[in-house]
Amino acid sequence: MGGVYTESLNKLIEELGKLPGVGPKTAERLSFYILKAERAEAIKLAEAIGDVKNKIKHCEVCYNLAESKICQICSDTRRDKNLVCVVEQPKDVIALEKTGACKWVYHVLGGHIAPLEGIEPSDLTIDKLVERVGGGDVKEVIMATNPNMAGDGTALYISSLLKNTGVKITRLARGLPTGSTIEYASGKMLTDAITGRQELE
Repeated sequence: MGGVYTESLNKLIEELGKLPGVGPKTAERLSFYILKAERAEAIKLAEAIGDVKNKIKHCEVCYNLAESKICQICSDTRRDKNLVCVVEQPKDVIALEKTGACKWVYHVLGGHIAPLEGIEPSDLTIDKLVERVGGGDVKEVIMATNPNMAGDGTALYISSLLKNTGVKITRLARGLPTGSTIEYASGKMLTDAITGRQELE
């Protein structure tokens, strides 16, 4: 393909082809769409990509995605700051928020404990969560890690660190199938899991 298109078009096809789920044909199709688009439209796309990399950071309280020091959820005075829902990734926050059933704030771990993948507790924001709970305002920690081996292991590890704090520790109800992920669960399933959460033993 290198000799067929111009250097810049080849480069665009190559870069788009690196995106997950984008094969060579799709990358080629997207590249030609961008090529044929109005200049302003193409520049708007480029600027949006630049903004995502330049403006988005992690909230200093919960480590969710934010464009200022504190994210919109942590800044919302209507939220119950006594309830902290622990999730693995920002995508999980989005999935839970879509249910409209969440009145709490979050803590984003940045993944799950997976020693075989080289991910240790110190690689996550677990120490920041323990520090946050130690502040005294948190009354309940809701574990919303994924209902699979890694997620459950992470939840149990965190629970063991918090068990002497006097804070209530709950887990989303098992309306979520074992082995699934929060991100792909349906809204109804997540709502049932939220309202039916149970205390961890």
